[in-house]
Amino acid sequence: MQTRNKNFNVPNTLTILRIALIIPFVIYYEEDRVLKAAAILILSGLTDMLDGLIARKCHQGTELGEMLDPLSDKLTQGSIAICLAVKQPILIPFLMVFIVKESLMVAGGIFLISKKRKRPGGSMWYGKIATVLFYLSFGAIVLLKGVWGIENLTVSVTLLSITAAFMIYAFVRYAKIYFKIMRSDDPKYRIDIDEVMDKKRHG
Repeated sequence: MQTRNKNFNVPNTLTILRIALIIPFVIYYEEDRVLKAAAILILSGLTDMLDGLIARKCHQGTELGEMLDPLSDKLTQGSIAICLAVKQPILIPFLMVFIVKESLMVAGGIFLISKKRKRPGGSMWYGKIATVLFYLSFGAIVLLKGVWGIENLTVSVTLLSITAAFMIYAFVRYAKIYFKIMRSDDPKYRIDIDEVMDKKRHG
């Protein structure tokens, strides 16, 4: 009898949906259909809050979910940041902060998994706050333009400065965890890639 794949659950479905929502957001925003883009952004933010909540409350957390959740956050945030930077080139420095932070975190996670056979640390409160600030800041910028026709550079720079500052703070905190995992011999950080793949092959 084939065992039910625990990866097919509500939290992981919401995470995949968040990745899929990137496409309509980019299309709507580039076509200046800002209200629809804002609606997509709000829906994306809701899935981000719900997937973690459901995973904790219903005990549906999985290793796949732990890897997909931050990946979907990075893809979503990167797409939004690029869209705004294309429309307002003066915001490119904030985009660079995001790119450098996320690139380093992705590279560090890949190194831990592939070379050190260790699992990266999960999302922490400061990472979640940085994500919430990101959605609030970019959501406010999009709504101001779409609803009231306001495109105020001072407001945009202020909101994004706060977001960038907290992203840097979160990055420093995550870096401390990263180096702790690198130096640790604790078995809880170990991940057997071959065993995981073997389980997948055999259902």
